[in-house]
Amino acid sequence: MAGIYIHIPFCKKLCFYCDFYHVISANDNSAFIGALLKEASLRKEYLENETISTIYIGGGTPSVVSITDLGTILNHINKLFRVAEDCEITIEINPDDIQAEFLEGLKNLNINRISIGIQSWEDSDLKMLNRRHNSEQAAIALKETLNAGFENVTIDLIYGIPGMSLKEWESNLDFSFSFDIKHLSAYHLTFEPGTVFGKMLKKGTISEIDENDSAAQFNILIEKAESAGFIQYEISNFGKPGYFSIHNSNYWKQVNYLGLGPSAHSFNGYSRQWNIRDLKGYIKSVNAGKSFFEREELNEKTLFNEYIMTSLRTMWGIDLEYVERIFEKEGYDYVVNLAGKFKKYGLMKPEKNSLVLTNQGKLISDNIISEFMMTGD
Repeated sequence: MAGIYIHIPFCKKLCFYCDFYHVISANDNSAFIGALLKEASLRKEYLENETISTIYIGGGTPSVVSITDLGTILNHINKLFRVAEDCEITIEINPDDIQAEFLEGLKNLNINRISIGIQSWEDSDLKMLNRRHNSEQAAIALKETLNAGFENVTIDLIYGIPGMSLKEWESNLDFSFSFDIKHLSAYHLTFEPGTVFGKMLKKGTISEIDENDSAAQFNILIEKAESAGFIQYEISNFGKPGYFSIHNSNYWKQVNYLGLGPSAHSFNGYSRQWNIRDLKGYIKSVNAGKSFFEREELNEKTLFNEYIMTSLRTMWGIDLEYVERIFEKEGYDYVVNLAGKFKKYGLMKPEKNSLVLTNQGKLISDNIISEFMMTGD
């Protein structure tokens, strides 16, 4: 079982918070599509003939690419790899790209999971984030997607937006759950260096929200999602039973995956690779048969740190049997001893043979995870 991630770097407009690699879309994507297909052919042995259980088309904005081009990509993947019949195939879509003809085309390509970047139902928030849709367009797009027969639909929301009140965040969630969605990804706004917001924060023209407000919005998110029948299976992800993202869950469970396209990452259990963040350089290097990625061999400490970093964000937590089997007694003792103080302060709790974060612990998950990181050679 393995996954494939396909990075479509094109966007029509720059969102002020986005740190993912992207370029403003061109009229002709043929050079990129050609390079992407060639990369897939060059790296078809990477997953060692494992069955592909998930394909995720992200970006950027994959919905700016035509159905014809998406079909070309997926057909090529199906020829090169052993794709499971029930493969979860996800595509990210912007609300203003959603039209009946486009949705029908996605169904014909056997794409069975739709991720819609709503971000907020407040027009003032959308303007601040520099999104290219408004709340009315988003509502229409979501209704059309559900009416088109897509059962597995997820939406993205952002909280922690400057100026967002607790009441507005509650309204955002209530309106979201009024639709028959099966999954919600809700992310706290971060001010990444290099983004427009990151630069504004550095200049002092924008400020992060108060920590107490941030915590309150997070708690409201958990309460509202649980009341609507959603399970928080990862800090930022909520799904109804049977509708967790298989692709993302596999990342957190350290299942092997191949990333295609500029900036895409790959993991095969003992090494990690990442493609260059430069579209022209990527196309040129792939076509010339030159190296277009960097590679890191993962030692035991790196693998341990990656496991902690991913597992502690999930409802499954740190599996102590797994730690003892893979990292032996030294790793097991390290985790159990360090977890003691977090359990004492109500930040972590035992569940069966695992250690998971409490809701209070999730609020400072980054700090807790950093304390678990092994350092040195």
